[in-house]
Amino acid sequence: MQEKPKVVVSSVRTRRTEAETRDFSFREEDLPTSGALQAYRQDAWRDFKRISLPTTREEAWRRTDLRLMPLETFSPAGKTFPAPVTEIPVSLLKPMAGDLQAGQISISPDQSNAYLADEWKKQGVIFKSFRTAEKEDPELVARLAGDIVRGQEGKFAALAAALAQDGVVLYVPKGISITQPLHSIFWGSGENRAVFSHVLVWLDEGASVTYVHESASSDGQNGFHAGLVEIKVSAGANFKFVELQSWGDGVWNFSHERAQLESDASMEWIFGSIGSRLTKNFSSLDLVGKGSTGRMSGFYFSNGSQHLDHDTQQNHLAEHTTSDLLFKGALKGNSRSVWQGMIYVAPSAQKTDGYQANRNLVLSPKARADSIPGLEILADDVRCTHGATVGKIDSEPMFYLLSRGIPETEAERLIVDGFFDPIMQRIPYEGVRERFQRAIVEKMSGD
Repeated sequence: MQEKPKVVVSSVRTRRTEAETRDFSFREEDLPTSGALQAYRQDAWRDFKRISLPTTREEAWRRTDLRLMPLETFSPAGKTFPAPVTEIPVSLLKPMAGDLQAGQISISPDQSNAYLADEWKKQGVIFKSFRTAEKEDPELVARLAGDIVRGQEGKFAALAAALAQDGVVLYVPKGISITQPLHSIFWGSGENRAVFSHVLVWLDEGASVTYVHESASSDGQNGFHAGLVEIKVSAGANFKFVELQSWGDGVWNFSHERAQLESDASMEWIFGSIGSRLTKNFSSLDLVGKGSTGRMSGFYFSNGSQHLDHDTQQNHLAEHTTSDLLFKGALKGNSRSVWQGMIYVAPSAQKTDGYQANRNLVLSPKARADSIPGLEILADDVRCTHGATVGKIDSEPMFYLLSRGIPETEAERLIVDGFFDPIMQRIPYEGVRERFQRAIVEKMSGD
């Protein structure tokens, strides 16, 4: 029987504080009324109603306070809004992983557009919006939804499972290697708009693909997003996944994401977080098959009053598995970052090799970074290491650059570039590196 890490499921308390009794104004009537997932959505809705809003008394939420979130102002997409949705900026639709793309999907609350090259359609590849796939490939969607991330794992996971009307479904058949990258953009613009996304990915045995996905919206708008990402990488498959979060500065963003790797599968997971007012992200790498390998690389840069909280899990559930995580972040203004990481090794997962590191560069006196690495090792023949640092710019390199006539602002930017270079070196796509580097320049020039 496969051993799994414990999943703590929220439950209703008999006595609640006033903060815990607050809830969203969503109603059961907001659930989609058609498609293959009616029972799945109803189960998730019951979980959502059962689970109370997280508070700082819960360990996973101890450093992220939701009391200022205006729950009652959010309305789900599909309702009538006084202002039209801002169109997706052309710059977001440009390829980030090469000039040629095998396919692209753009999704907004009002519409979606999808393209997949005929070469891959003929070989059985499915790359569609979630809404379209639920109609055209109901058996596939019903098989994948809820198989890896379950609604009872948290209030926001349940909310996304119940109300997600769109997202992306990607299926790559056995032995198919897609040579050009796929790209999708989920656009959630709209004042007081609540959007919900669901991304389902399945690479069958021996398949291979690179996929770039971005979630974004306009600045200056109060908004809400809850999302799910479920990834299954079958035996011998190879998946490169680049995920960029660039929500507008008024968005409250919550996501539950998990990738499951079977025997000899490999995954490169690159995550960039530069937007939102507040983000709480749960990302898990489950190595369930012998010889599977996963690498997670995270980039985040906060400024103003942003709050970015990333909770990562590397779960070794089989022998001879390898995981490697590096998250690096910089902070300015009054912003705060939280990273909580855990390497879990099951009793049967001998010969495990696990590594995790989190490095933070604090650029303003009022910014704050919390870094909490962890190990839970139940096997006796493993190699697991972790580390975390929080620091300011070193005076010596700054003095060196200033002594060479470089202005202080430019010198600081060069040092920040050097700090992020190990993450940039992990990114094999020039377009993604350029996007992150532009974000650094923009953040450095802000508060």
